[in-house]
Amino acid sequence: MNDNTYSAIAEYRRFHMKPVVHDHFKLNELHDNMIKQVLEISLKEVLARYGPPPSTFSFFVMGSAGRFEQSVWSDQDHGIVYLDPTTEAKAYFLSLGKEISKGLYQAGYPYCDGGVMSGNPFWCKSHSEWEKQIKNWALEASWESLRYLLIFIDGRSFYGKHQLLEQLKTFVYQTVQTEQLLSRMSNNTLHFKKGIGVLGQLLVETHGVHTGSLNIKETALFPYVNAARLLAVKENLQETSTLLRLDKLQIHDKDLYTNMFLKLLNYRLLFASHTDYDSGHYLPVDNLTKEQKNEMKDIIKNGVTLHQTVRKLIEKEG
Repeated sequence: MNDNTYSAIAEYRRFHMKPVVHDHFKLNELHDNMIKQVLEISLKEVLARYGPPPSTFSFFVMGSAGRFEQSVWSDQDHGIVYLDPTTEAKAYFLSLGKEISKGLYQAGYPYCDGGVMSGNPFWCKSHSEWEKQIKNWALEASWESLRYLLIFIDGRSFYGKHQLLEQLKTFVYQTVQTEQLLSRMSNNTLHFKKGIGVLGQLLVETHGVHTGSLNIKETALFPYVNAARLLAVKENLQETSTLLRLDKLQIHDKDLYTNMFLKLLNYRLLFASHTDYDSGHYLPVDNLTKEQKNEMKDIIKNGVTLHQTVRKLIEKEG
């Protein structure tokens, strides 16, 4: 296979991005389409090299891709679960994972700094190995191991036998309940950046390349995403998107929180510069009208309220 095939997907991206750049849902459909194209090429390449897959499997995406919440630029977060715990299967799917990572990179998706990619043995395991890993994370219950559990919970099966991942997520939820980890998982997401000052002003970055911009990922997105995820675990929901999780949950003011989160996603697309992956997380406050600044404050305040409500609910029942 010619590597330029992956590069052709990058060209496809450049051609199709502009019409959807301000539409959250169409943008994420485009991302899914591009990931699917990369997968098709990777599977053909590995098939030609090593033959057909030796086992049923699921390729799944995590992070913003798992939650269907990608911005214009997105890095890689993905894994593989396969059924047969053989040495042959492990070698095959690690090769597939590495090919997928290479293809995504050439198509415009940077490698994950934390190595959350299916070419990494840590994120490419048999079903039984994944069960063992999940149990170990739960028993260790350190900040890092609980962080891995939280990442895994956002997994969305993208290709293959979806039930493999669904079974593992059910196992995660059962393990969390058995080991009574929900409160500790809540503590893992306790801290996020303050977005509003004591005088009611938006707190922008004061140094660096994003000086004068609001870090919306840490001040606004995290409270909604983390709160909805924790409630999804509590209620055993398989949904991964924050919007779908909020829709399924029985919580007070959920329509308000859903509306606020959707506005936040749209503000990110409208006002961030999107020159690269990092810039998509920052809002240049001077570009906002007074009314938009006030709306941004409402979004942040409601995110904090939702997060505090969920923490109290978990503490009360824990």
